[in-house]
Amino acid sequence: MLMLSKLPKGLTRHWHISLSLPLILLGALLTPLALRSYVEASTYTRRYTNINQVPSKPVAIVFGAGVWEDGTPMPMLADRIQGAIDLYHLGRVGKILMTGDNATPEYNEVIAMQYYAHEQGIPLEDIKLDYAGFSTYESCYRAREIFGIQQAVLITQQYHLSRAVYTCNQLGINAVGYGTPDWGKYQDESMRFYTQREMLAIIKALVELHILRPKPTFLGPFEGM
Repeated sequence: MLMLSKLPKGLTRHWHISLSLPLILLGALLTPLALRSYVEASTYTRRYTNINQVPSKPVAIVFGAGVWEDGTPMPMLADRIQGAIDLYHLGRVGKILMTGDNATPEYNEVIAMQYYAHEQGIPLEDIKLDYAGFSTYESCYRAREIFGIQQAVLITQQYHLSRAVYTCNQLGINAVGYGTPDWGKYQDESMRFYTQREMLAIIKALVELHILRPKPTFLGPFEGM
């Protein structure tokens, strides 16, 4: 049997590196998968795909997902808004918080979201706009601190739902989630991209929630719902 102690010093070092590299690569691969599994398991009982099973909450929170140049919602965002509209008409929520990106005057997700919902019968007085929801973390943080939300249904695609529910719960909101369709509705290439990016986003979320706890880009005065 080959004994490492009998190998020349340089060769021994090379042997250890050769053994360690696959383990490092394996760990780098498994860690995101393990963290995603942890977040999914932690939120399993709080996520729904059947709208008739979603428990009633005072507010629905809709996360921004992009608008076209003409100011209309992109398909994923339209699906999210439609989910909130359907919950409202079923009497499962009484208010809707639209949270998204309005970083520049030329780009305004939340106005597009408001217009889409109002066109389908949601009264303007039941829609609140968060113009500084630049990320899931910031949207959840501001929902609690600026709008005073303590309970909510979160509406987003299924691939993103576990992180959204986990984030809001960690930031003090008793949240459940309604997941709109993604795989099977959108192109597989797009869904692979979103799913892979989501694993990195989960790592970032766990660091923000459990280590850094950064303030949002903007806070401002309390507005309430």
